[in-house]
Amino acid sequence: MTTDRLTFKEMCAEFDVTPRTLRYYEYIELLQPDREGRARFYGARERARMKLILQGRKFGFPLETIRQWLLIRDKEGNVSQMKAWMTLADDQLAELAEQRAQLDEAIKELEALRVQTAAFLKTAVE
Repeated sequence: MTTDRLTFKEMCAEFDVTPRTLRYYEYIELLQPDREGRARFYGARERARMKLILQGRKFGFPLETIRQWLLIRDKEGNVSQMKAWMTLADDQLAELAEQRAQLDEAIKELEALRVQTAAFLKTAVE
């Protein structure tokens, strides 16, 4: 292994992804490794893109949104990409806040139902 490029197997290990995932990211053009025969090699650009992809997935962004966002840098540069990121981040923060509110409500309802069930069981057993 050279220090500036990873093989397919090393890329999977470094980012803890399956070969299927890595191949899929290539198929949908999120990643474009260098090819030498059948071998694939991932340089600094592809590793940086992989970090952004995984971070985007962690934050709940769909892969197509991530792909479009990465294309902005390729076509328009870093500043445009950052501006697009700010808009995407604002939208995602609002979505996550809504999901949290829904989860909080579901937790309250489940806790109340559990208390009611426990009370019923206590009286039914006695």
